[in-house]
Amino acid sequence: MDKYLSRRLFLSSSAATLAMVMTSHANSPDAVPEALDHILLGCSSLDSGIAFVESHTGVRATPGGAHPGAGTHNALLSLGERRYLEIIAPDPAQPDSKDPLPLILAKLSEPRLVAWAAHPANISALAEKLRKASVPFQGPVAGSRKRLDGHILHWQVLHLEADDSGLLPFFIEWGADSTHPSVDSPRGCRLSTFELVTPNPDALSKQTALLSLDVTITQGAQPQLHARLLGPKGELNLVS
Repeated sequence: MDKYLSRRLFLSSSAATLAMVMTSHANSPDAVPEALDHILLGCSSLDSGIAFVESHTGVRATPGGAHPGAGTHNALLSLGERRYLEIIAPDPAQPDSKDPLPLILAKLSEPRLVAWAAHPANISALAEKLRKASVPFQGPVAGSRKRLDGHILHWQVLHLEADDSGLLPFFIEWGADSTHPSVDSPRGCRLSTFELVTPNPDALSKQTALLSLDVTITQGAQPQLHARLLGPKGELNLVS
């Protein structure tokens, strides 16, 4: 919900695609990084994004609140322990936001993945590791969001300056006083697959190893995030 996500969407919007499939649930083990915290599904409007996910999974996400100054708001859906889906869209209540992200999201013709977040064991330790490895980054910086019930969530985030066309995550550490969104968001879905598609898997593997990310990497024609959600109604495949 910041300049890094805005830049990523601007650079990749012309190549955006979405795949969605309804099938019976697979019985194979889940292939999801242990450190994955949440995935972000960008939409032109929050209501349409909520309806889209519900129509394919059978689970309705609950509005989570607004991002003051960023011009966006979201809805959340649990994907299991310490994992959740964030549906993010322009916030009509913030028409004067100077952030470019709402305008970019408003132009999306269909929902698509726009980013993912990972939770490190210790975000300050990660920052020190990146400094020693001479990897440019910004943060950690504090963030917050006021929920509809008035409770304020707190976190710290760290962004890599180079995220390999959006394949690498940003990192988040939740405040000790904040309930993780996976705990009290609507349940019923799980994330069965999350993978990074790239034309250069060897180079990306070196980056993910440095970041201690146990994520599946597959070779493809262009950089792309791929996630598979399983819900009561069936399977939903999402790509960036």
